[in-house]
Amino acid sequence: MRVSQGEKSERSQAAILEAALGLFSKQGYRGTSIREIAAEAGLSTGNVYHHFPDKETLFTTLLDQYWEAIERPEFPFNRALAAGAFPFDLEALARAAEESVRVWRRHVVLIYVDVVEFEGNHIRKFYTDMAGRFGSFLNQRFPDGSLKDELAEGFQPTTASMLASRVFLQYFAVEILFGIPNQFGLDTATAMKEISTILRHGMLHAPGARNLEAKAR
Repeated sequence: MRVSQGEKSERSQAAILEAALGLFSKQGYRGTSIREIAAEAGLSTGNVYHHFPDKETLFTTLLDQYWEAIERPEFPFNRALAAGAFPFDLEALARAAEESVRVWRRHVVLIYVDVVEFEGNHIRKFYTDMAGRFGSFLNQRFPDGSLKDELAEGFQPTTASMLASRVFLQYFAVEILFGIPNQFGLDTATAMKEISTILRHGMLHAPGARNLEAKAR
């Protein structure tokens, strides 16, 4: 069966991106050359330049892959949010964060590469717009505003959901990307349970609760 020129071009582009992703996530941006990417993809450097005008375009295309992925409903973290994991089942949200980081591990590494080598120039807008995206999602999930009734007085749903997300995603970034298990001195399951409890109830006694407990003794 003959392969069309368009299919060959798509395969070459996919091979180049896969090679670049593997090398950038291991060696960094400046530590990787177009020649190395071409060799890893099994193509000529001319073929690489035919699809991508320069190395930075390759890098930004890979970051765009990740930005597009985390907007999709099937992204593990989004599935958990849509299923009501926030604020009702934070442990499920934690498991979804772990799956998200594991599946997209190499792309997540590129965020750190961008911070170190580009001072965050490529990811700045994405994080600047994050609150708006969370707010939009929550408005779709709770169009009647009922989520605010589930939270303690004075807490905004966007702030609370972003905090939970950041805590879990950062925890698993450290565990999976940096290879540091049990970073809180607890096994992961126990740590997630304790973190979830703190996020639900806070870490301090409710006002007056300590005095009531003392009297009860």
